[in-house]
Amino acid sequence: MSEISTGKLWGIGLGPGDPELVTVKAARVIGEADVVAFHSARHGRSISRAIAAPYLRPGQLEEHLVYPVTTETTDHPGGYQGAIDEFYEQAAARLAVHLAAGRSVALLAAGDPLFYSSYMHMHRRLADRFEAEIVPGITSVSAASAALGTPLVEGEQVLTVLPGTMPVDELTERLRHTDAAAIMKLGRTFPGVRQALSDSGRLADAYYVERASSTRERVLAAAEVDESEVPYFAITVVPGPAPTLPIATRSAPHAHSIGAVTTSSATAPTHTDAAPTSSDHTDAAPAQADPTTARPDTAPARAGVGEVVVVGLGPGDTAWTTPQVTEALAAATDLVGYTTYIDRVPERPGQRRHASDNKVESERAAMALDLAKRGARVAVVSSGDPGVFAMAAAVLEVSAEPQFKDVPVRVLPGLTAANAVASRVGAPLGHDYAMISLSDRLKPWDVVTQRLAAVAAADMAIAIYNPASSQRRWQVGAMRDILLAHRAPETPVVLGRDVGGPTESVRVLTLGELDPDEVDMRTLLIIGASTTTAFDTPEGTRVFTSRRYQA
Repeated sequence: MSEISTGKLWGIGLGPGDPELVTVKAARVIGEADVVAFHSARHGRSISRAIAAPYLRPGQLEEHLVYPVTTETTDHPGGYQGAIDEFYEQAAARLAVHLAAGRSVALLAAGDPLFYSSYMHMHRRLADRFEAEIVPGITSVSAASAALGTPLVEGEQVLTVLPGTMPVDELTERLRHTDAAAIMKLGRTFPGVRQALSDSGRLADAYYVERASSTRERVLAAAEVDESEVPYFAITVVPGPAPTLPIATRSAPHAHSIGAVTTSSATAPTHTDAAPTSSDHTDAAPAQADPTTARPDTAPARAGVGEVVVVGLGPGDTAWTTPQVTEALAAATDLVGYTTYIDRVPERPGQRRHASDNKVESERAAMALDLAKRGARVAVVSSGDPGVFAMAAAVLEVSAEPQFKDVPVRVLPGLTAANAVASRVGAPLGHDYAMISLSDRLKPWDVVTQRLAAVAAADMAIAIYNPASSQRRWQVGAMRDILLAHRAPETPVVLGRDVGGPTESVRVLTLGELDPDEVDMRTLLIIGASTTTAFDTPEGTRVFTSRRYQA
C-alpha cells in the first residue's frame, strides 16, 4: 500500500504593507497554494489578505482564522491566555485537515513570519507533523529605516528591538544601554514609550514612523507626536548613526497600492500580524473573502479598467430586488459590502466576495474602485436603495480622487426601507416627507436635533433611519421629546422591524406612546404629520397622509 502524501505548510512573509514589497517567491507560492490562510480580529478585516490580494488566484480555498479576543475582556475560564491558546489549537486543527488531505497551505503573515507574528503559533503546532517552509519577508524595522532614509546601525553598533508593552522602567534601562533601538507595538503603549525615551535621554534622537511603505506613511520626531492618535501600526526608531540629512516631518511620500486599497481613506500595516495581545487590528484593510469554488474564465482581467456598480437589494424580500440589480450581481466578478448584505446574495462559481463590517464605508469604497481599476467588474452591495444612507455616496466621494478618475461608476436603485414599511400600513408617506438618520457616528447630534426640529416645524412626515443600536439607546427618547414640541401626542407612528425579512413586525401607535425600548437598529420609524390619519379595518390598522390641507 502506497504511503499517503501530506501537504506542505508555507509561512509567507508579506512585508510591511506595500504589495510591491512582497518577494517574488512569496507571490509565486501564494498563487500556487491550494489553501490560503490568514488571521483577523472579529471585525473580519485581514491585513495580510489585503496585501496578498493581487497574488491570489480564482478557485483557491481560503481559511479565515478569527481571533476570539484582541484587547477586550473574555469570560473564558482560562482568561485571555486560555482563550488565545484554545484559538490557536482550533486554528491548527483546521489547517491540519487540509495538510493531511495533501493540500498545500500558505499561511500569510504581514512583515516576517518569525518576527512578532501569529504564524509562529501555527508552526509550533504543525511543523512536527507536516513539512513546513518559511518565506521571509521585509520587516517593519527595515521599512522604517527606509522611510527615515538613514541607517539604523553601522560599524560595531548594536540594534535592540523592543516591544512597547514592556514596563516603562525596564524599557528605559534597555534604551540607556543600546546604540540603536526599534520599538514595536505602539498604539495605546506610546505614552509609556515616550516616557521611557525621555527618562533614558533618547527622546531628542528618536523618530516616529507610521504605516511605513503605505500611502498614509508619516515620519515625525517622536517628541512631536500626538499620543492620542498613534495607531498600532507604527514604530519608534532611535538610529545609531546621526542622520545624513535632517529628517523633516512628512506624510505619504509614496503612492503604492495597499492591497486592494489605494486611497487616503485606507490603511495598511507597517509590521506583522502580531498576536492579539496588544493589537486592536482596527487599521486592517477591509478585504475579507469567503471561500468559493471558481472557474478560471471568470477571473477579472488584470489589464484595462473594469467598473463599479453600486446596487440596492431592497429591504429584505428577494422579490423586492429588481431584475436590473440581479443582472448586475450575476455579471460581477467581485462583490464588496457589509457582511450581512453580502450574505443575502447567492454564491456564484468564480465570484469573489469581500465582506467587512458596517463602519468602514470609505475603505470599502476604495477597495471596490481599486479592484475595478485593475480590471474587475465590481458590485458594491447595499440594502434598500444605495443612495439612501448607504454606499452610493461613499463610492462616489472616493471616486472623485484623481487616482480613480478613469473608473466608471454606476448606481442602480432599490426599494427603500421607508417605502417598504409605508406599504405595509398604506400611505403614511403620501405627501411631502423627509428621511433622517438618528445615527450621530458621521454627523454631530446637534445637527440631528436641528433637522428634526426643522422638519417637525414644517409639518412633514418623517422616516427615521438608524434609530438605535446596542450602544446607542437614548436618541429615540430625545427624538420623541423634540417632535412632541411640534406634534400632538396622538400623531400616528409606524414601527416597522425587519420588513421583508423572516422576523417582520409592523405596529401602529401614537407619538405619545412611543417606547424607546421597542426600537433597535433593524427598526424603521415613520412619524406622521398633522394630516396623517390612522383607522382600523378588518385587515388591520391603515395609515395615510392626505395630500389636501383644510382651507
